[in-house]
Amino acid sequence: MAQIATRFRGFLPVVIDVETGGFNADTDALLEVAAIFVDLNDEGVLAPGDKHRFMIKPFEGANLEPASLQVTGIEPFNPMRPAINEDEALRRLFTEVRREVKSQECKRAVLVGHNAFFDLQFLNAAVERCGIKRNPFHPFSSFDTATLAGVAFGQTVLSRAVEAAGSSWEEDRAHSALYDAEQTAFVFCDIVNRFQKVYETSLAGVASD
Repeated sequence: MAQIATRFRGFLPVVIDVETGGFNADTDALLEVAAIFVDLNDEGVLAPGDKHRFMIKPFEGANLEPASLQVTGIEPFNPMRPAINEDEALRRLFTEVRREVKSQECKRAVLVGHNAFFDLQFLNAAVERCGIKRNPFHPFSSFDTATLAGVAFGQTVLSRAVEAAGSSWEEDRAHSALYDAEQTAFVFCDIVNRFQKVYETSLAGVASD
């Protein structure tokens, strides 16, 4: 079995960030989704891997809150915006995720997100709208980097967690799905790596029982 499957009990962590037209997953538009895979080397060090990003057209009848669009800077109907339909975006994303799940010999993907419930509920709502039957993500389990960063650094805001982990935060790039996913992946990998010795100790304890 591939090492990453062993490390996470057969599950593949996939970092996801979404940008939306509001806070209600049932009514508000999904406008961007980015995914970053993670790689585990022979020394047990986790690092961000391949990246995927999709800009999405609002679904028919979707609500768009002006305040949310002001924060993200997204112009949903700008003709220069290379957006695709929600259904196509999800199917293309899931194809890549399923390929990675198979490559890493995992059973299923698990969403990693900063305040992961937000991203997961928007993803699940879009899956239901599009009638997609084969969702590679676990429907309710997730890794939440806000919680992990609170434990590791005493910080729950993504920008502060990034800085606590030793990197820098570029505010003018924030609220892009890809940038936020990149920073979330950095934080997730950093925390997992910091706990590698704890993981190895627990394995040794199980082996000695």
